[in-house]
Amino acid sequence: MSNEPINPPTVFRSLDHGFSQAVVATGRRTIYLSGQVAWDAERRLVGGASLEAQTRQAFRNLQAVVEAAGGTLADVVAVRIYIVDYRPEKAAAVSDAFRAFFSGVAQPAATWVGVTALAEPGFLVEIEAVAVLD
Repeated sequence: MSNEPINPPTVFRSLDHGFSQAVVATGRRTIYLSGQVAWDAERRLVGGASLEAQTRQAFRNLQAVVEAAGGTLADVVAVRIYIVDYRPEKAAAVSDAFRAFFSGVAQPAATWVGVTALAEPGFLVEIEAVAVLD
């Protein structure tokens, strides 16, 4: 399997923020991961009102699902991050967690979307992804 990041010099340097403009992936299996939230295995909300703590738990859940399918975070080619009531001052909490999981491993394509609410009132973030495996 190969993941080829695409980052042309004619667009802003997204790699400075930990993600690629696009990723061309070649592999035999594609995994579409459902949105991951900050619940632990017992449906307890991890992180309370902390956006960064919830984001880290959602990324831990995403990593666990990818690994259960036989992959690693390096196989993730795209993520979509839904953030409740997004404002620019919330960017650091999400980007710090994002870099903690993808720094040095891969720089998937990424989209952040501000939303009014998610499935449960306490959720502050939900992360879905696509991974491509051999």
